[in-house]
Amino acid sequence: MENRLNAQMDWEKVEAVVYADTKYPFQILGPRMTEGGVQICCMYPGAKSVSVKVKRSKESYEMVCLDEAGLFGVLVDKDKIFKYTYVITNEDGTVWEQEDAYAYLPVLPDDELELFAQGINYNIYKILGAHKKKIGSVEGVEFAVWAPNAQKVSVVGDFNMWDGRRHLMEMQKDSGIFALFIPGIKEGDIYKYEIRVKGGANVLKADPYGFSSQLRPDNASVVADLSGYEWQDKEYMAARKKNNPLDGPVNIYEVHLGSWKKPEEEEGRPFYNYREIAPELAKYVQEMGYTHIELLPVMEHPFDGSWGYQVTGYYAPTSRYGTPKDFMYFMDYMHQKGIGVILDWVPAHFPKDAFGLACFDGTCLYEHQDKRQGEHPHWGTLIFNYGRPQVSNFLIANALYWVEQYHADGIRMDAVASMLYLDYGKNDGEWVANKYGGKENLEAIELLKHLNSMMAKRNKNVLMIAEESTAWPMVSGPVEDGGLGFNMKWNMGWMNDFLTYMKTDPLFRKHCHGCITFSMMYAYSEKFLLVFSHDEVVHGKGSLVNKMPGEYEQKFANLRTAMMFMTGHPGKKFLFMGQEFAQFSEWSEARGLDWHLLSEYEKHQEFHKFSKDMNKLYRTEPSLYEQDFNPNGFEWMSCMDADRSIVSFVRRAKDNNDMLLFVCNFTPVAYENFRQAVPVPGKYKEIFNSDSVKYGGTGMVNSRQIVATDEPCDGRECSIEMALAPLGTAVFRIKPELPEEKKTTKKTTKSTKKTKEA
Repeated sequence: MENRLNAQMDWEKVEAVVYADTKYPFQILGPRMTEGGVQICCMYPGAKSVSVKVKRSKESYEMVCLDEAGLFGVLVDKDKIFKYTYVITNEDGTVWEQEDAYAYLPVLPDDELELFAQGINYNIYKILGAHKKKIGSVEGVEFAVWAPNAQKVSVVGDFNMWDGRRHLMEMQKDSGIFALFIPGIKEGDIYKYEIRVKGGANVLKADPYGFSSQLRPDNASVVADLSGYEWQDKEYMAARKKNNPLDGPVNIYEVHLGSWKKPEEEEGRPFYNYREIAPELAKYVQEMGYTHIELLPVMEHPFDGSWGYQVTGYYAPTSRYGTPKDFMYFMDYMHQKGIGVILDWVPAHFPKDAFGLACFDGTCLYEHQDKRQGEHPHWGTLIFNYGRPQVSNFLIANALYWVEQYHADGIRMDAVASMLYLDYGKNDGEWVANKYGGKENLEAIELLKHLNSMMAKRNKNVLMIAEESTAWPMVSGPVEDGGLGFNMKWNMGWMNDFLTYMKTDPLFRKHCHGCITFSMMYAYSEKFLLVFSHDEVVHGKGSLVNKMPGEYEQKFANLRTAMMFMTGHPGKKFLFMGQEFAQFSEWSEARGLDWHLLSEYEKHQEFHKFSKDMNKLYRTEPSLYEQDFNPNGFEWMSCMDADRSIVSFVRRAKDNNDMLLFVCNFTPVAYENFRQAVPVPGKYKEIFNSDSVKYGGTGMVNSRQIVATDEPCDGRECSIEMALAPLGTAVFRIKPELPEEKKTTKKTTKSTKKTKEA
């Protein structure tokens, strides 16, 4: 038998298997019919002996050692391939029984591979990666990875002693995809791909499509099964399809899960689990009146200090806080409490970590080979090659994955400007122009349009939000009209101008008055989201309250009127955690928020109450959200009073008679009898004042209804006389005078005088 077996072996292919240097291990390993019977070969380095055990008959056939490296073979006198297992005996005498991975030739669907090659396989993560599978009665995991320039690819892990000779993967035709079904692998097993690159070196890579990863500093992929979770958010998801969020209030609370709250030191662990965070965070968000949370990237990343923006596991929720199903629970719980969840997503760049995407198969597979196209010189990261169909497919499918597998309500896309411009962050000579000689990244533009189109088609009313800091036109314009197709764009210009204004001493604010009025010149050029994000409270910038000028009391007053101006300004709202109770210290991912301020300091308690009431005002007043993107929703009453640093404006709902008047005073000067222009005759009832005593203010409010008179002011035919608090904002509900009520009064009667709040 041994001579017959040796005679029919293809020894060139045998050598390739022995040296783990083949893309087609099934040419030697596993069973095959030959003229002499069923030939079976296996590779078990270090084994003393191996036998084939027939499943039905329990017959056993001792295998011959064909190569001392661990290649065994046998020729069984049977006329068809049968089911069997291996019984392996090691040199130390240990014996175990194992299914043969090479008894199951992986055959990935041709149509799926073709769609991937075209860049339009939107469910490619269901093909590539590690997937639990059952073939007959045999359970295991099918692995598949795209590595077209690899000399060979193996699956390695604890289950095979990290030996790349034991589980060589099979190239699927000319697709560049390697695959292998390995029986016995179970959920929770760790693995990597051992890739032999040109030149003969082996590199270990985590799975680009892995659903889970080890906790840093370890970085292997972890087999995870996403099926089986029973979602309880059906009502929420059905309502989402019916309701366009842009027509309603959008008030986003930005959260870093690892530092919103941290376990006590005596607990001996750095983070709470997703399941632990969910109830507490949901309760807080509900109490505060936010409509959504946005999570700093939860995709796996090796360095805590990157906050998630250096992604190495695009398909894996970070294991810092638990498993994929733990994260499903988190998302599900938020939805059950009526809270939308937006995920921060980073398609603009990825880190150079050796186990990640960089130089994945020995070539610049995911990035550009030319460093002028493939690297961010100032960030030290790599840029995706958006023009390669399989790379764009990786990213588009990834965004869809978080929405369709984890029910995300939106994707906030990080650093879009760096994607749009080839010269972003680069000096002359450090970038390559496009084919027309311009600096626009044509491939990235196509990717964004493609993704936003597919998201809108497949997932109605899911928000696609761009962090884009330039004047690129129509970021939130429809793709069919030449836009990029986002639903909203961060208003970075407003944020920078407004913070510049607020940081200025009130004595000198008159010299930069345009910083608070200029935004209305372009307010309707995009669908804007007004943001005070994490980027504004780190790296020495100070917290929002610490940016404010003045003594202790004035800092809070400044911030209150700033937040009220933001609430009244057209655009949806966005605030980073901790700023709602005026945390003084800068944010750090290494510690929890300063929650002790709420129990120890009255000013922070008052500001917390202010934030809660302000959010309630925003959510319950249609004029503050219904026409954010329609010029009919906003009208200046006064925007030229630079000397006194006072602005006033009206917000309107779709019902033209539903109006609110905002009057904002950005200096510490009080006005007992301030003459304010108003849009229509009628009654003006103050419904909110940032200077209320309960918010820590001086109590200079308008407690009684004010009737407008026909005294002209700021070019308007009528006006009111009101109390205007120092560094304060007053909000009035307008009840327009009906035709039969029209009367002209020169002065406000005693019944409408201002009062000092007790």
